[in-house]
Amino acid sequence: MSSNAARARTVTWLWPFMLLLALATAPLAWMLIALFTGRPVGWMAVLTALELVFMLRLGTLGPGKLRIALVMLGTLLVAAISNWAIASAWMGGSMGLNPWDASLRMGPHLAWTLITLANGVVEWLWLAVGVAVGAWLAR
Repeated sequence: MSSNAARARTVTWLWPFMLLLALATAPLAWMLIALFTGRPVGWMAVLTALELVFMLRLGTLGPGKLRIALVMLGTLLVAAISNWAIASAWMGGSMGLNPWDASLRMGPHLAWTLITLANGVVEWLWLAVGVAVGAWLAR
């Protein structure tokens, strides 16, 4: 059997669902680990990039610029959502709010202030490493 015949039968519509699944589970894992440990776990950016690469490959998205862009943007999006959720959970928890209500009530200025106070240089470096590793593995 030739490789063209095998490629013609490969399902190519599955990758958007796999991407959405990865984008939904990664922030939850990041937030739970950060809240459990009490630290901003910047190394989760690397695990997020690995998860996105794995899910897109599992969803049969071929290598190329689209997969690289999706992994890089997905890693940044998950980092932003996770940091917002962590900051709002810490702030809202002291006021008796659950994390969902706290994240809806927190404004962008307060969120940015809390995120910059919680994340040091190491966490920003982990984010850069996560984006770079994701881009390298997605090619």
